[in-house]
Parts: sequence; structure tokens; C-alpha cells
Amino acid sequence: MTKSFVIGVDAGATSTRVAVHALDGSRAGYGRAGAGNPSAHGLGKAVAAIGEALAEALDGIDPSRVVASLAGVAGQVEELTGELAKVWADHGVAAGPRVAGDVVIAYVAGTPEPSGSLLLSGTGAVAARVTDHELEVIADGLGWLLGDAGSGFWIGRAAAKAVVAALDRGTREGALVELVLNDFLGDRRGATTRADADRVVRLAQADHMRLASLAALVSRAAAAGDPMAVEIVREAAGHLVATVGRVHVSGPTVLAGSVLTSDGPVRQAVGALLAGREVTTAGDAAGAAAWLAARDLLSPERARELHPLFTAAS
Repeated sequence: MTKSFVIGVDAGATSTRVAVHALDGSRAGYGRAGAGNPSAHGLGKAVAAIGEALAEALDGIDPSRVVASLAGVAGQVEELTGELAKVWADHGVAAGPRVAGDVVIAYVAGTPEPSGSLLLSGTGAVAARVTDHELEVIADGLGWLLGDAGSGFWIGRAAAKAVVAALDRGTREGALVELVLNDFLGDRRGATTRADADRVVRLAQADHMRLASLAALVSRAAAAGDPMAVEIVREAAGHLVATVGRVHVSGPTVLAGSVLTSDGPVRQAVGALLAGREVTTAGDAAGAAAWLAARDLLSPERARELHPLFTAAS
């Protein structure tokens, strides 16, 4: 019997992934490429990245047997659907993909339930209520400067602020202080703690997105019991749970994003605050997009049964 295939795309601000699945849920191909967010990186670069990942995923597969496609894209722009249709045609796929937002795809990566909530914390942070696989309400996701409370950037900035404040008070004590100083200064310490504080401030101002990488240091220090890091984790978890509390009505809450899908203090603290609620963890988002593409071709019972195969980690 000839197999039919579906394509799912997860195109984000840092990477693009494309999954090709047969309708029985088995994964037939997978491709990766660079950033696919057209708002952040430009339409041309985003489309090129998606095309590169698509070519890798379709390697060895007859494109004429693709029966449906869905692309979950962060930062959608109006021209994207038409441009992706051209890319699909260039690769031998008759019909271009349906385009959806990345928030819904992240939710679907964690559950086959049509309605529930998403709590995502990666570099940024957002919560959403999803109803019948459509985005209904969103909270936060307001960006690093004025929002994204509890995100990796927020955690890293909180760490830098706390460390700079400690240095300004004349102390280098504490695991988090040492980790952050090593990250910014290495062995090149100043004659005074104030000199170190000034250098950290200058380096952070020159590359503010570097602060997001400090979130991993907060997790390390918190796991070791550092009071400064433990307090940052507590505050981050509180912000995240408060954000999802604004949108959640019923159904499961899906945890997504690197801060919440990696085992660590923030995930543990959020889990404790959500105790008693049905909580799941997002799997592969490109596979989730493929599952959404396949859902209309399957019975509801069969779609639910196959969801774990589509969303299994690549």
C-alpha cells in the first residue's frame, strides 16, 4: 500500500525544524536549519531557512505523496503563505502549507486535547488559552524590555542586577556572584568590587541579549542552595504561574520552552505551584504541526492515539 505523508514546520527565532510523518505516525524525515522568524530576520531569510529544512526532511521521500502540510511560524507576515507555497512547489509538493502561529503549535506539542493552556518560558515568556486548537487569549509575551516575566532573559537580567548590587555593596561572596563574574570577566578581576560592577554593566549594555545565558547559571547556583539564586527562581516561578493563571480556564497546562522543559529549579518550582492541575510537557513542535496537518485526515480516536508518535523527541 502506498504511504501518504504530512509535513509539519516549527519555525522560530533561533531555529527551524521540519518533520515529515506518514499517516500512521511514523517519522519519515526530519530537517533543521537556522532562524525562521520573518519578523525578526526578514522574509527572505526565514523562507530560505524553511526551504533548507524542508529539503533535508524530504530527502528520499516522493513529494507527490504529501497530502497536507502545516507551518507553525513565529512572527508571521502577510506575504509568508504565498512564499511558502512557492517553496513547496519548488520541492515537488503540490499544495503549500497552512500557516499557524507558533503558540498553538507549542500547545499541541504537549497534548492532543483541543482546549487548555500553554505556559512557555524560553528566552521570552508567554501564556495562552487555546480553544479547539485556536488561540483565544494571550498573556505577557511583551518582549524583554517591558515584559516576559519569568523568562530566561528575565532570570538572567535579575541575576546580573543582583550580582552588580552585591558588588556595589563591596562583596564578591556567593556562588551566583562567582559564576556571573567568571562569565563576564574570567580571571580579569578589578582592584575593587566597584570596578568589577562597572565592567559587568558595560559588557551587559553592549550585548543585552547575553543576559539570557545567565539563566543557566542561576539554575546551577540555586541547585547548590545559593540564597540569591533561590530567590530569583522563586520570583520567576511566581511570575510564570501568575501569568498562566490569567488565561487558564480548564484542561491541561502545557509547559514549553527551554526553561520549563529542562529539569531544573524553575521547572520544579513551577510544578510545585501548579500541584493538583493536569500538567504536561511539550514534545517536538514540528511533529506537533504534522499531527495538526494529519488530524483532519484521521478519526478523532485515531488522531489521539497517534499523538505521542508525532510529538516524540527527534
